[in-house]
This record gives sequence, structure tokens and C-alpha cells, in this order.
Amino acid sequence: MKRFFTSILLVLFAITINAQEQKEWAITLHGGAGYYPPDAPAEQVAAYMASLEEALAIGQEILENGGSALDAVEQTIRYLEDNELYNAGRGAVFTAEGKNELDAAIMHGNMLNAGALTGATTVKNPISLARKIMEQSNHVFFSGAGAEAFADMTNVERVDPVYFRVERRYEAWKRANAGEGSVKELEQNNGWKMGTVGCVALDKDGNLVAGTSTGGMTNKKFGRVGDVPIIGSGTYADDLVAVSATGWGERIMLNVSAHTLASHMRFTESELQQSMDYLVDEKLNPREAGFIAVDKFGNISMKTNTGSMFRAASDSEGLKIIAIWED
Repeated sequence: MKRFFTSILLVLFAITINAQEQKEWAITLHGGAGYYPPDAPAEQVAAYMASLEEALAIGQEILENGGSALDAVEQTIRYLEDNELYNAGRGAVFTAEGKNELDAAIMHGNMLNAGALTGATTVKNPISLARKIMEQSNHVFFSGAGAEAFADMTNVERVDPVYFRVERRYEAWKRANAGEGSVKELEQNNGWKMGTVGCVALDKDGNLVAGTSTGGMTNKKFGRVGDVPIIGSGTYADDLVAVSATGWGERIMLNVSAHTLASHMRFTESELQQSMDYLVDEKLNPREAGFIAVDKFGNISMKTNTGSMFRAASDSEGLKIIAIWED
């Protein structure tokens, strides 16, 4: 009798899950999490909001016209990499050695395939190289000189490393190295932000894709690798959900965070928001990270425990969100 009732409950659960509304497409993106002061200059806030809206429009247009989640994620992140407001591509922070080193990853969930790189110095749009690695290589992850060598075999755009030298990032690095306090202390006085960028999307064919790109941690030591290119930590997608992270990379890695969310959904049969709450509220400590995710039904979740996260989202049902602070 107990086995009979267990079977009935499982059937009822399956009916509930299958009853979820299936959206044609959905997309969400982030531009970093942290503490961004509510009294920040209005023109600065407006610049961030406008850039988030423009980035969202790029991915949304692709999906609305029947394009792939892979294209939507890549093109959205390319825009964010080209925008020096964010710690990715053009706006990358400086290492302890005074260089810009770039990480990126992209993952196609339905194919369970991915491409990732770390320590690139001449690739204008690392997310595009990550896609090339996924599609044109037998490997998943290239680092440093290897990533540059693989880029030589592709048509990705290259730039002189000076391209990535944004003055405000450089000045922050110089202040930290002049003994005026740690970078974290300097940033906390006027707000602090981990400006990694990411995007996840579902397309009309049911494909789920996640992508993330970053310049890493300000003043990071030689050879340090963060969570972004580690598949399952800062970037992950399967046939249930696509996830991108931003925040304190070491903590995100130690919790294998993106995969933890996906596994919680799969093995507890929870809905997306329940699994997001478990990850952010139970697994991670306050002020550590933020995440965006889209599941196979097109449900969207965006959550941070840092106070603010630059984010945007839309779907085929007319949803549109552009926000910075927690509600």
C-alpha cells in the first residue's frame, strides 16, 4: 500500500511539472554583483541601465526572430565585453602584475558541450573564442599561451593588450599598489562591484545555453583562475537549466555553484526558484555571489546575496526586467 501511494504521488508531481507553461524563448543577463550604493550618481545609474537594456535588446531580437540561444548568448556577451562599464573584455581589471587577463566560458546544455579559456591577453571578445573552442576543438579548456595559440588558428578578432587599459581601472590598480589600502577596502568605501558578465537563454527549439566572461579579480596573483571558466562553477547548462554566476570566484568554485543549482533541480525535482533559493540562501554566505538562470520551460530566476546585481531579463510572454538593486 505504501508503494502504491508513493507511485501516485510521483505521478501527481510529474503532472504538476508538465503543467508548467512552456515559453517560446527566454533570456536573462547580468553585469556583476556586489554593493552598488543606492545614492550613486544619477548619470552613472542611467548609463548602467541603458547598457543593460541595449544588451538585452540584442539577445531578445535574435530569439524573437527564431535565432539560436547560442547566438543570443554570444552576441549579448560580446556587447558587454565591448562596454568598459563591465569587468570583461574592454573593461577588464588589472592583475597584480599590471596586466589584463581574460576568462570566458560557454556551454550548450542540450549537447552537454562547452568551451572555456583563461588568461587570454589579445582576444577582443573572449566569449567568441570560447564558442570556437566548443565547436572546433576536441578539448574544453585552454589556458594562457595555449588559449592564444588556439586563437591563432581561428578568425577571432585580436587586439594589442593596450586596448584593455581603461584608465579608471588602471588608476584603481595604482592606488592599491601605492599602499592606499586594499582594492576591496577602496571599493567598499564607495560601493564595490564584481563586474563579471553573463547571459543564459532558451530558444524556440528548446536549447539552453549559458555563457560568462570576466577580467577576474582586481590585483589577482600570478596564474589565479576564478570560477568563470570552470565548467560547473561559474558557468553550466544541461537539458533542464542554464546558469551563470558573478561574485567571489573562490566561494563560487568551492560550492561548484552553477552545477549545484542544476543538481538540486534534478535530484530533488524542485522548480527553478526553489533551487536558486537553496543555492543563494543555504549554500553560500551573505555578500558572496549572484546568479541568473533559465530553465527548460523558460522560467527565469535572478538572485544575489550581495545587495545589488546589474541584471536584465525578457521572455516571449512579454516579461521585461532591468534592475540593479534587490527588490
